[in-house]
Amino acid sequence: YCGSCWAHAATSALSDRIKIARDAAWPDINISPQVVISCETKDQGCHGGEAYNAFEWMADNEVTDETCSIYRARGLDNGQVCSAMNVCRNCNPGEACFVPDQYLVYGVDQFGEVSGEENMKQEIAQRGPIACGIAVPEALEDYTGGIYCDDTGDMNIVHDISVVGYGEEDGQKYWLVRNSWGTHWGEEGFFRVCRGTNNIAIESDCAWATPKDTWTEKVWHQTTDAEKSDPLNDTTVYPFPQPTYNGNDAPVYTAPSTGGCRVEHAEFEGGDLKFSPHSWDVVSADDLPAVVDWRNMDGKNYVSWNKNQHIPQYCGSCWAHAATSALSDRIKIARDAAWPDINISPQVVISCETKDQGCHGGEAYNAFEWMADNEVTDETCSIYRARGLDNGQVCSAMNVCRNCNPGEACFVPDQYLVYGVDQFGEVSGEENMKQEIAQRGPIACGIAVPEALEDYTGGIYCDDTGDMNIVHDISVVGYGEEDGQKYWLVRNSWGTHWGEEGFFRVCRGTNNIAIESDCAWATPKDTWTEKVWHQTTDAEKSDPLNDTTVYPFPQPTYNGNDAPVYTAPSTGGCRVEHAEFEGGDLKFSPHSWDVVSADDLPAVVDWRNMDGKNYVSWNKNQHIPQYCGSCWA
Repeated sequence: YCGSCWAHAATSALSDRIKIARDAAWPDINISPQVVISCETKDQGCHGGEAYNAFEWMADNEVTDETCSIYRARGLDNGQVCSAMNVCRNCNPGEACFVPDQYLVYGVDQFGEVSGEENMKQEIAQRGPIACGIAVPEALEDYTGGIYCDDTGDMNIVHDISVVGYGEEDGQKYWLVRNSWGTHWGEEGFFRVCRGTNNIAIESDCAWATPKDTWTEKVWHQTTDAEKSDPLNDTTVYPFPQPTYNGNDAPVYTAPSTGGCRVEHAEFEGGDLKFSPHSWDVVSADDLPAVVDWRNMDGKNYVSWNKNQHIPQYCGSCWAHAATSALSDRIKIARDAAWPDINISPQVVISCETKDQGCHGGEAYNAFEWMADNEVTDETCSIYRARGLDNGQVCSAMNVCRNCNPGEACFVPDQYLVYGVDQFGEVSGEENMKQEIAQRGPIACGIAVPEALEDYTGGIYCDDTGDMNIVHDISVVGYGEEDGQKYWLVRNSWGTHWGEEGFFRVCRGTNNIAIESDCAWATPKDTWTEKVWHQTTDAEKSDPLNDTTVYPFPQPTYNGNDAPVYTAPSTGGCRVEHAEFEGGDLKFSPHSWDVVSADDLPAVVDWRNMDGKNYVSWNKNQHIPQYCGSCWA
């Protein structure tokens, strides 16, 4: 458990406003709450904070995305202190992690306070989501849907959320609210609450922020020698191949003979699972578009968010990332990029798919096959931890979906949303790959990785060494041509600080780096039109492999003898008491409510669907892998 509601509220609202400013264009930029709960010192990390303070800190400091600093549900109060490496890290096998030479940064331009129904409507309608403090009556914790109207009179602000819209249903006005408790709670992680009566104090204490434009002309942080040698950096050398911790009878996992995170190609016993024609048997190659880029198809971005398989420590899970990102993209395509973004968890695959070796490598085809036979969840159920069945994260009911409360063992939720694969198969060769990508979406492919590709920074990469040793899995999301050179458009899983914001282009039509040799495709089961909920059994709740550790909360500090002692907020939640801010708002343009008449506002605002586009970033769960009171961030 981590009481980081305040950090999640602030970073999700800022990420949403970045998405609005960029008209939902690729790439989705997801600001890291981990940086805030590690580095913002007015608040108390996992012991609670306030979204306004997070906005103020991000106005004075650079913040990164989640491919630099993944959420770990620990903060400056309990082990994840602020360091150059906790702002941005990367890891290689068998070495200490390190700070990349450069990485993209973001920040806040202006920020301020807002309260009251009319001013909140103005701010949300004109500029986007805001962060607010709320009370949390017991009935809200048990909320499953509808418009929530508290009748207890609870006004004790203990939690921070983000308000993303407003509307009215059957005469009842409501606020549309994003929580940070996962998609298994509420209306897929959101809720609606009565508007206009200050229910649960939601109209009392809110904050807004506008983002700095660091994307039109990209702003890169250039890492200094002092940052690389920061004494607070994590210098642990995580062994790789890593030992198994699954018991005396557990198998011993070794690094793949290929030398990478992709195992050797196998002949699949069952073969493809297919009950419709191959895409290349349906449409003539002459009828394909000359360019396909699923990041921008008729003005919409259909690819899911970027990831980094190498943090918080190295894990050779490229195969699981390639498969789950391609499947997530195809779900987004099938749903026409509608809210919510569904991001399939690679963690479930590396913990539970037993044909492969977790962090010691695997093959995307096997992952697709496993997801055809088994349910898989999203990242709000099972966050990426860079450990698998081979080194400590064995398959259990709790490693498929978990939630955590303060001072208790984590648990398996009573129900959660599940996804899966409908059909899957192999594909190779330029023309068949083009057919599959153009008609149905991204595919997963194995590739060689010459040294020059590791150092790639942009352009069309054409290997001249002849390396055809497949050691890595990626996802191909499109194809095109530039200055007479044909290319594949490829998503990697090495973070946005690598390549073209995590992507690269490679020569097409010559099987460069073996990219046209060994690919796989999968179509998703439709589990969203009529939502499919897994109903947890008593046996799953008592699975002997579940993590029964009781993480103490308030948790002790591990920052040294001279570190401050953090205590739970007097409010009783993850939101600290409201403070008068010494510096006041940072504002050099008029308040939104002074610009437009209330009569001119739309009757309904829902940033999840504005003129057919979703402008909110992806759902999160502040309570995993353990509890953290970071709602504010």
